[in-house]
Amino acid sequence: MGKGFYVSKLVLAVGIIFTVAAVSTIIALAVVYSQERAKNNDVAKPPEETTTTSSTSTSTATTVQSNDPWNKYRLPTTLKPIHYDVELQPYLEKNAAGLYVFHGKSSAFFLCNTATDLILIHSNKLNHTKFNNFDAKLMEGTKEVALKGTFFQKDKQFLVVQVAESLQAGKEYSLYTEFIGELADDLAGFYRSEYVEDNVTKIIATTQMQAPDARKAFPCFDEPAMKATFSITLKYKKPYKAMSNMQDIETKTEGDWMITKFDKTPKMSTYLVAFIVSEFESIGNDGNDTVTGVKIWGRKKAIVDEKQGEYALSVTKPILDFFEKYYRTPYPLPKSDQVALPDFSAGAMENWGLVTYRETALLFDENVSSIGNKERVVTVVAHELAHQWFGNLVTIRWWNDLWLNEGFASYVEYLGADEAEPDWNIKDLIVLNDVHRVMAVDALASSHPLTSKEEEVNSPSEISALFDSIAYSKGASVIRMLSEFLTEPLFVNGLASYLKGFEYDNTVYSDLWTHLQMAVDNQTAVQLPLPIKDIMDTWVLQMGFPVVKIDTATGIVTQKHFLLDPDSVVTRPSPFDYKWIVPISFQISGKNDHIWLQKESDTVDKFKITGNDWLLVNLNVIGYYRVNYDDNNWNRLLNQLQSDHKLVPVINRAQIIDDAFNLARAKQLGITKALDTTKYISADREYMPWQAALSGLSYFTQMFDRTEVFGSMKKYMKKQVIPLFEHFKNVTSNWTIRPLSLTDQYCEINTLSTACSYDVEECLEFASKLFNAWMVPPFTNNIHPNLRTNVYCTAVAQGGEEEWNFLWDRFQETDIAQEADKLRAALACSKEPWILNRLLEYSLDSTKIRRQDAVSTISSVVNNPIGQSLAWDFVRANWKTLYSMFGESSFSFGNLIERVSRRFSTDFELEQLMQFKNDNQNPGFGTASQALEQSIEKTKANRNWVNENKAAVKKWFEDAILP
Repeated sequence: MGKGFYVSKLVLAVGIIFTVAAVSTIIALAVVYSQERAKNNDVAKPPEETTTTSSTSTSTATTVQSNDPWNKYRLPTTLKPIHYDVELQPYLEKNAAGLYVFHGKSSAFFLCNTATDLILIHSNKLNHTKFNNFDAKLMEGTKEVALKGTFFQKDKQFLVVQVAESLQAGKEYSLYTEFIGELADDLAGFYRSEYVEDNVTKIIATTQMQAPDARKAFPCFDEPAMKATFSITLKYKKPYKAMSNMQDIETKTEGDWMITKFDKTPKMSTYLVAFIVSEFESIGNDGNDTVTGVKIWGRKKAIVDEKQGEYALSVTKPILDFFEKYYRTPYPLPKSDQVALPDFSAGAMENWGLVTYRETALLFDENVSSIGNKERVVTVVAHELAHQWFGNLVTIRWWNDLWLNEGFASYVEYLGADEAEPDWNIKDLIVLNDVHRVMAVDALASSHPLTSKEEEVNSPSEISALFDSIAYSKGASVIRMLSEFLTEPLFVNGLASYLKGFEYDNTVYSDLWTHLQMAVDNQTAVQLPLPIKDIMDTWVLQMGFPVVKIDTATGIVTQKHFLLDPDSVVTRPSPFDYKWIVPISFQISGKNDHIWLQKESDTVDKFKITGNDWLLVNLNVIGYYRVNYDDNNWNRLLNQLQSDHKLVPVINRAQIIDDAFNLARAKQLGITKALDTTKYISADREYMPWQAALSGLSYFTQMFDRTEVFGSMKKYMKKQVIPLFEHFKNVTSNWTIRPLSLTDQYCEINTLSTACSYDVEECLEFASKLFNAWMVPPFTNNIHPNLRTNVYCTAVAQGGEEEWNFLWDRFQETDIAQEADKLRAALACSKEPWILNRLLEYSLDSTKIRRQDAVSTISSVVNNPIGQSLAWDFVRANWKTLYSMFGESSFSFGNLIERVSRRFSTDFELEQLMQFKNDNQNPGFGTASQALEQSIEKTKANRNWVNENKAAVKKWFEDAILP
């Protein structure tokens, strides 16, 4: 799944259709569905006193025990699925009860591994049609097997089928069910999306199954290790068309209905099943026996009229071809469809052969999309295509190893994007986007290891909570580190062996170590101090990462668990006592070298520095750790930055700044030393160091923008950014042309954003001039897409209701998702509290702001200092509503808690956060549970940090702005 994120990433769904004879029958079944829907809220588990023994017999008293199989989340291993025949019929008009529904038929074929009289199969929010008073029909070949009874276990989401006589080991059976489900707009399972085209509202039936939502589309053994093949049939009306994982093999007409059958899939997990019924159009080709078909699908206006799929089409095939070579394994399917959906819960989803995306992650319009939008498309496409092998062909056994799927794809997405855009030098950006970003989370005592024991991950909410930055970004960081110290050719050798050895099967993370070790053992060029498993388990089985400190006077190097709050208490035990096997690369006097740190402390003679030489450790930030030095080496590095910063590699300039600020927050470096790293920045013209500085200083903004410290800080930032502002003003001919490189364009964007944020008058005038010109009829927008986010926000912040209403009108008019995102974010920049409160109310009204964008809209208001307290009040007042909408399935839901509490730094705010936790034990926090604990920990650390450093920070900024 793609980062949605952020993190974000996605969910799949599967659905099923069956035939209805006449309109009267449809209406009757619709009414039945509505009644059953309400009734099934109660029929969620067997009666506490009785279970039905047959359709005609009397009830037999049975006490339900807590250790009954249906009271556990995990499936027993008694049955093994082989194949599913699934037929789904979505009704894309409201029924008599005002609902959108789908009808389904499903046959699940399975092998009995161990004799049993019980079948547990997942089913969630499906209302089953009765067969002789039972919810299923069980067959052994053509022979019907007698059932003892059936019931639902709602809490664990099981359809429980009790068999009159035990199923026999070694025999195959099939379970047939018919059912009705709701095509809700909940973005999970088989769900409904809507859009307006030519003033007509159009409905889409689509899916998002990952992680545990295939069961909302049809009854299935819904665990990743329960792989099977699938034959999907979709029944729909013209002018709709149908898609699924495989190509269609037959379409016929039955009255008003079209019936399309799709080819049988390879053996795969339920979470990868996908199907869509829509009026979408496509560009691309169908392929043939030797060439994979590649198509981009979406709304007709977007794909055909505005050609927004052209860029994605241009990069998809090259990326697919690259991964075939990289994995040394042919793409397993005959086609690869990429589909842009108006409503989608995360960034994208890697359904095998039918990849689904938010529109912002797939569609691109040269006239309105920015360079950031373009990078988003190519990296998300690369991420999802990487999964077609790593995740789909070879799949994790259980969700506790999710990091292996998502971390790997989050690493190689940069390789695939680099293949498609070789001039961008995009691989370097993993340091900012993933390594530095996730370290901020992994440095908390409330972090968690990459992997965990299977028994620690059970419920759907526990599974969904794993889709966080640790899985994606830390996973990417440690896999990148592994690839680097092995070397890429050796890494690829082991990877190819792993994929071949487990194709169409399931693995645990250590299986990858085994195959990489085989590659190491078959060569002599790369020597490791220990087996790969021994090295990598220190990074996978314990949370956090080390800070490596070097004393250049003595050569002593040490490692220690890095905690952002040194006073926090780590309660999670570690099998390695928080010690790591650390690959250390370094540079002295322009010469590169490397060593391994295997102990808590060691002495390295090479690290003893004399004269003006300086030591630089962790070249290009290949290792997942922070670096600290003695004061003398810090001073030598700072002097080098001041005298000639270009002698320090660009990535390491960013690293020095990022490490310094975080070390200072952890009380391992003086706060003024960290601030000193930004003194040279006015002379730097590169994106990565500037972004690191802005990220580090953003913490100061969050802590002090409501205090007297901010006045002098604002003057300092203005002083530092003006030279950069003048530089880009010149190289862009007064902002009329764009720089050539990707990072230079990003630096230009940062320049304007920073200059306007800190009230550089020329920047404010420039933004207002562009925006005011746009407000004049016929409302022609001549603002370059790269500059729009900043110009929109600046104009709304400086303006009032008129500017806000103008932007709101443009937001309602646009049907280009990337432009809508820019407009929606800018609406949160107003300085009028009543306007911000109005936007917050709109966030929960899906007729105004799409459900998928509600959380990010609230987060945008939080980013506004004036809106932060308003958003916090709003979240507290509406928590039950927000939880019911997003708490159990949305991977980005945790971001809301993190962002709304980001500025908290006082005892009062900590008390509010703790009260919020106590007040909402019911309904709870779902996928935001971990984020809440991290926010409490961060608030405590912020409070302590501000109390200890406010005076020193105030003096530093005051001194720094002196002539």
